[in-house]
Amino acid sequence: MTVLHTMEDLLVSQVSELYGAVRQITQALPEMAEAAANERLAETLRFHLTQTEGQIARLEEIFRFLGADPQSRRSLGLAGLFKEAGERLKRGGNRALVDAGLITDARRVKHYEIAAYACTIALAEVLGLGSIVRLLTHTLQEETAADEKLSRIARNEVNPDGVLLISTPASES
Repeated sequence: MTVLHTMEDLLVSQVSELYGAVRQITQALPEMAEAAANERLAETLRFHLTQTEGQIARLEEIFRFLGADPQSRRSLGLAGLFKEAGERLKRGGNRALVDAGLITDARRVKHYEIAAYACTIALAEVLGLGSIVRLLTHTLQEETAADEKLSRIARNEVNPDGVLLISTPASES
């Protein structure tokens, strides 16, 4: 673990956390996509895996720009989110509700990433590192778009099914 002496040290630390996070995400997304019953949800998760691989390349470019070796720091926050998601998936149940849970879990991860990227962008701005700001902003835009797409899928496709199934009285089942 590197001791923080400068703002640049903090930036490298933040990029290392992001690098670790996106690597964790690339491990989790295939399982999440496989578990999804809704095809648009599964497709969205698979597409985001491809985007995430591009995000890894951008972070590696940032490390080169900073003259630092790519370092991956495991995100304990994401590990907790993925553990919760895994436990929910193990329970199984109604497919629409499982998909609703997958979307909830994926959106929590998106919000973690959005916050992390926004903070890292702010740090790069303070340091006057426009090239890094542009690379990180590109990824932040992808994350925001992914979150919005997940929200639309939940609202327009998954949750209406789940609501109908939940509200069906037991005597009608």
